[in-house]
Amino acid sequence: MAGNRFRYGQWRGGPDPLAPPYDVREAVDSVGAEVLAGGSLREALRDLLRRGPRGRGGLDDLAARARRLRQEALRRGDLDGAVTRARALLDQALAAERDELRGRDDEAARFAEAVLDNLPRSTARAVQELEGYDWASDEARRAYRQILDGLRGDVLQQRFAGLRQVARAAADPGAQRQLAAMMRDLNDLLARHARSEETTDAFAEFMRRHGEFFPEQPGDVDELVDVLARRSAAGERLLRSLTDRQREELAGLMRQSLGDGLAGELSALDANLRALRPDLYRGRGERVRGEQPLGYREATGALDEIAELDELLDALDQDQPGATLDDVDVDAVARTLGRDAADDARRLQTLERELRRQGWVGRDAEGLTLSPKALRRLAGTALRRVFADLTAGPRGRHELRAAGASGEVSGASRPWEYGDEQPLDVVGTLTRAVRRAGPGVPVQLAADDFEVVETERRASAAVVLCVDLSYSMFSQGRWGPMKQTALALSHLMATRFPQDALQIVGFGRRARPLTQAELAAVEPDHEKGTNLQHALRLAGRHLRRHPGAEPVVLVVTDGEPTAHLDPDDGEALFYWPPLPETIEATVREVDRLTRAGATLNLFMLGEDPGLRSFVDAVARRCRGRMFTPDLDDLGEYVVSDYLRARRGR
Repeated sequence: MAGNRFRYGQWRGGPDPLAPPYDVREAVDSVGAEVLAGGSLREALRDLLRRGPRGRGGLDDLAARARRLRQEALRRGDLDGAVTRARALLDQALAAERDELRGRDDEAARFAEAVLDNLPRSTARAVQELEGYDWASDEARRAYRQILDGLRGDVLQQRFAGLRQVARAAADPGAQRQLAAMMRDLNDLLARHARSEETTDAFAEFMRRHGEFFPEQPGDVDELVDVLARRSAAGERLLRSLTDRQREELAGLMRQSLGDGLAGELSALDANLRALRPDLYRGRGERVRGEQPLGYREATGALDEIAELDELLDALDQDQPGATLDDVDVDAVARTLGRDAADDARRLQTLERELRRQGWVGRDAEGLTLSPKALRRLAGTALRRVFADLTAGPRGRHELRAAGASGEVSGASRPWEYGDEQPLDVVGTLTRAVRRAGPGVPVQLAADDFEVVETERRASAAVVLCVDLSYSMFSQGRWGPMKQTALALSHLMATRFPQDALQIVGFGRRARPLTQAELAAVEPDHEKGTNLQHALRLAGRHLRRHPGAEPVVLVVTDGEPTAHLDPDDGEALFYWPPLPETIEATVREVDRLTRAGATLNLFMLGEDPGLRSFVDAVARRCRGRMFTPDLDDLGEYVVSDYLRARRGR
């Protein structure tokens, strides 16, 4: 309408509703960047969710809010407020009664004063002994009844949210009979549910008769149990949080206020709920401290809030085996932390689901891990970094030829068959399609139309990359370049030279073969020892499995050999400085590889004089080469050397 004015400003109602969703590939790449920088794969995946994509709205932020609210709840007040209030009302009643009795001059008044003077110091026991007392003061009688009626109302309203109307008439015998009948029916329903009986009709009838007591409108017995068990557990948690004396006082006052009938039904209800939901009753009491005395409902409410925050913190921790973000109750997040926190939790759940749905992450016994698809992307990133170094700068000393996956083109073509990796013959394919379907645009292709170029298979290579996993590699900042180099080489061979056979061998105190996934997730070996002898022995086994391939062994290490396998029992023996036996055992493996015709090139990281002397001697002995690359150049050196070795033989 004419004259209307509109004002625009920054959105303040929570997260921007027009913001794009998290970029899943960007999240995967951020994990990969940490891994290639030397970080732990599992920690990188955890940090992605803990910090949140782009460093905001992660699990750590949500957990920090929950811990802050928990601390506030712990300082909310004094849990003994119900007993303190009862003591104050009792003192008020006794003072009013004594004032009334002092104005009377008869034996009955003196006897009543003696009764009051000899009451127990315990509030609960004093209230119990005064149950049949004939009060002379109306004010005193009202104060005494307020002790019982107030506590009864607090207890029942805490357990049954719909009892607000009934609680005001809690002293009415008819209202108490109605409550007792409801709890009898409830206990009967829960007992049948515990026996796994069919309770659908019984639940519907129960809600028809007593639904006014349950404004939450539970949909079935399980929802009803969840609602009631949480409140029952909060009451039990309150008792556990008090001292022994306070606990005895409050329990006595509750029994007195409820009477035998209601107290018995409530006790049976607590037992049924504890049997159905034992997990809610675990844990110890909380040390809630504050100056403000809390009544029964306020105290149980604070403890219930603390318990809900504890559950939320456990879910946000994600440390349990098999834990996922789907375990986080977004409704609970909204209740305790607010809507914006719930939006953050929901976005994180969506991110984790998308990572799984799109095949970027999987799950093993230890938690989330990158899938083969993500590992290929990670290795591809590593290779691109290496090739960026190879092609950058004016040096131009690395000759790189385009490498086909299957061999040299022979000039002929043939129909495509399932499993073929040869390049597609585009002209031959289109020619077959036109002959089959006739001329026309667009050309319709069928599976039988495809032709591939025939190639002559190149000579393959059997390559072993031995990488040092000792702790010094990690502590000296060499872990990331080592991983990046190994992943780049594995991706290069898988995509451009699939006829070559690569084995990655990691060695610390002992050596072991590593898959690409294991390499990405491998952690530094905290045991002392650099067992190059074992690594070269495993390298020899790999070369013998490929007798017709060109043997190439590449070793990346930052320390001289300090461990070898005992020839008798196979145990790894470590000693520093290196024993002559360790050097001799390692050199024997070098000689075996040399006799097998393997090219053995060593890449030395660091300036250890002992390592330099050993590597130089080995290179001369096997006619291999020794390299001392900077960390930034390690991938470039290793990949270039592999390409030179397979091309030059």
